[in-house]
Amino acid sequence: MFFRQYDLACLSLYSYLIGDTGTGRAVVVDPQRDISEYLADAEANDLRIERVIETHFHADFLSGHLELAKATGAVVSYGDVAEADFPIEPLAHGQRLSLGEVTLEIRHTPGHTPESISVVVRDQPDAPPWAVLTGDTLFIGDVGRPDLLTSVGRTADSLARDLHRSLQEQLLTLPDATLVFPAHGAGSACGKHLSTAASSTIGEQRATNYALRPMTDDDFVQAVTDGQGVAPLYFAFAADANRHVHGLLDDHEPPTALTLDQALDLAGAGAVLLDTRAPEAFASGHLRGSVNVGLDGRFAEYAGDVIRPNQRVVLLDEAGRGTEAKVRLARIGFDDVAGEVAGIEALLAERPELATAARRLPATDVAAWIASDPDVQVVDVRNPGETGAGALPEARNLPLPQLLDHLEELDPSRPTIVYCAGGYRSSVAASTLRAHGFAIVADMIGGYRAWSALTTVPAT
Repeated sequence: MFFRQYDLACLSLYSYLIGDTGTGRAVVVDPQRDISEYLADAEANDLRIERVIETHFHADFLSGHLELAKATGAVVSYGDVAEADFPIEPLAHGQRLSLGEVTLEIRHTPGHTPESISVVVRDQPDAPPWAVLTGDTLFIGDVGRPDLLTSVGRTADSLARDLHRSLQEQLLTLPDATLVFPAHGAGSACGKHLSTAASSTIGEQRATNYALRPMTDDDFVQAVTDGQGVAPLYFAFAADANRHVHGLLDDHEPPTALTLDQALDLAGAGAVLLDTRAPEAFASGHLRGSVNVGLDGRFAEYAGDVIRPNQRVVLLDEAGRGTEAKVRLARIGFDDVAGEVAGIEALLAERPELATAARRLPATDVAAWIASDPDVQVVDVRNPGETGAGALPEARNLPLPQLLDHLEELDPSRPTIVYCAGGYRSSVAASTLRAHGFAIVADMIGGYRAWSALTTVPAT
């Protein structure tokens, strides 16, 4: 058996290449959209990718099933209740797929979504299960959230009850020694307590996972639905896009090189100017009206919180990392990248009339400002589950994924302070507010961690 797990850390995504070295037959499970690594590994190990198995319609990324089908001729498979507008070869509950000695068994495990499946892996047809690929049904330390489909008429309560049965009847019936390989790890918005571990066993999860403790359906529903974070803004778009035919990604093609004037013309026509530098570099000088999402963080996820799907994007950067940024946006289905302006700092030095700086304040200065100015509005862009330890005085909790849809609830004429947990999301949010006409905006360096470290702070 050939087995490889791929870790796409910026989206907390795990995907898999499984093959039989005797026959050369292989499948990819839950692929990311840029597929070059799967193709290279298959070629290096004399494997033919003949099938793409999707455990469900993903909401947090645009999958690479269409790209792999085009590149290899592979069939695309989902559970047999899935419906898509491209050809799929459905997989029934209990169905076995033979790659040679290596055998895959499909188990229908609805709950995170109605069509969710898990894939049991055996290295020989009659051998005990070696592993199970659980998609978003079972994570290490958590289970998939059941509340992402409320916008299309499925209740979190009914899906949570389906999830409870799937876990008890389909996954916990596997031997304790069975390895567990999920589709996501720590940081994913598809759950709330995901571990940093990349794998586990059924026995270990039975003993340690809070959602697998013996409990009634009602108790399970409460346990898995309470405390979920706000789903990123782009999730509904990506989940829908995964059901439809769409353009294919060439992950080697760079974005078109643009001049500064071309970028300004595109912005005038509605494009978003997306500056991918670190918050500190952005604050020192940036193009007026640009939004800052640093490329070295969870770039695609946070860009998807402050840019609308299908909105044109112009990339602004210093190091010529436009291809990387374009691919990372494409991973969530944001394909309309008009081009890249590289070397933005030198260009702005030549045309300083186009540049402005951002205010980033230490917690001590924020405390003094709040104490001296009763008109200041404070915006906390953390998720609700992050606010339990405390908040700044009179702060309005408006999680980053909700910012665009609730701008009218803030006063653009008032001075505004934005903060998060550590300072990355606050730069994203503050730049978004400026781009939407807020005149005086600052974000707090170090976020709430810096605030809570002050020896004296205003009472909340």
